[in-house]
Amino acid sequence: MKTRWKALSLALSGCLLPLSATANDSEKIAALEQRIVRLEAALAAVQADSPQLETAKPAGVATAVGPAGPAAATAPRAVTLNMPNAAPGTQFFFSGFFKLDGLLSRSTDGELADGAIGRDLYVPGLTPVGGRDEGTDLDLHAKFSRLIFGTDSTLDDGRSVQTRFEGDFFGNGLGDERFNNAAGFVVRHAYVNFNNQWLIGQNWTTFMDASTLPESTDLIGPTDGTVFVRQPQVRYTRGPLMFALENPETTITPFGGGTRISSDDNTLPDLVVRFNHKTAAGSTLGIATILRELRLQTTGTGALDDRELGWGLSAFGKIALGQDDLRFAVSGGRGLGRYMGLNLANDAVLDASGELAAVDGVFGYLGYRHLFNAKWRGNLFYARADIDNPAAGGGLQTRTSQSLHANLFYSPFPKWDVGSELIYARRDLENGASGDLIRLHASVKYSF
Repeated sequence: MKTRWKALSLALSGCLLPLSATANDSEKIAALEQRIVRLEAALAAVQADSPQLETAKPAGVATAVGPAGPAAATAPRAVTLNMPNAAPGTQFFFSGFFKLDGLLSRSTDGELADGAIGRDLYVPGLTPVGGRDEGTDLDLHAKFSRLIFGTDSTLDDGRSVQTRFEGDFFGNGLGDERFNNAAGFVVRHAYVNFNNQWLIGQNWTTFMDASTLPESTDLIGPTDGTVFVRQPQVRYTRGPLMFALENPETTITPFGGGTRISSDDNTLPDLVVRFNHKTAAGSTLGIATILRELRLQTTGTGALDDRELGWGLSAFGKIALGQDDLRFAVSGGRGLGRYMGLNLANDAVLDASGELAAVDGVFGYLGYRHLFNAKWRGNLFYARADIDNPAAGGGLQTRTSQSLHANLFYSPFPKWDVGSELIYARRDLENGASGDLIRLHASVKYSF
């Protein structure tokens, strides 16, 4: 700043001294005009460096004032991010939402355990079954508040590079409900997308289309009947076709039943192919297929080493009906367990001979969304899972699970959503036992 004032002083001196000595010399006058131009440039530089410096105004001329005060005080100013490692021209953004959930749950055949994730969202496999007493619980949390970071850049040849980092606070509890209700921040999505063709990183499995899920106060909604997995993958997209190699994992029911075995012995990735079609009317239709290796390998006494083929098909869509829409999905196959209903069934059962038997199942949902006006909308949807479990897994395996949801959303202001949803769910086991869950789920959400 001092340097620019010194330059301004020198320019003034250089202009005034020749003026007093050679006012009648035409050549000197021309030189003086050039110096005046340089003086004006120097003055402009000083004003740019000092926004609070204002040009003097004639007496009686008022400064333009808007609703928030003087225009100079409210004028937007450019923000420059110091990101030395970013490619030139990279755009950065930060987004997300705040969400508070309140859940009043009543289970007829037992109580949801304290601290169970089924107290925070609907998990079909945790609906209490076979208990003697009913349980009623009220839970409030903000764990599904979300933060999203990202970059967008364009290479010299015109191709695009996009990154996304998204997380919420549904991690392990770092405290309890006595005083701090702390929860850990966990990764939901983290990937790079090159030219809208190659996606590398963690994202929704290519076997699902999250855009066809009905709107719900719950994290998922029609959980019994939907594919729901986020996992690392390499995906290639060409037009409406997608091809992906995704992280493998096998979940197994021990012989006779018991604690789930999560096997990480796979040597082949899950292979997924998907086709999407979007109509001019705004509808979306799609079909996907998956091929999987199911494997268990142990060492030591009674070592096991067996593998089985798993496969599945899924059809899904969102059909526009004016301002309303119809949403659906139907999935079925062998060994789909961990992909469906938050691992409602396992991929396979271990039989008496130590071999894997893949579990068959059919899953689906159907939902209708109605827009009452610009501020009110509602959804009604039903979800169901039917599972054909091998007898070797015992009688405590889930045979069917279903849920019915009705909700209403109100958006009093832009970016605000206030919702309330009534949920009825039922789970039946292979041994004939069953249990019901009735839940009133309310939420307040503000997106930014």
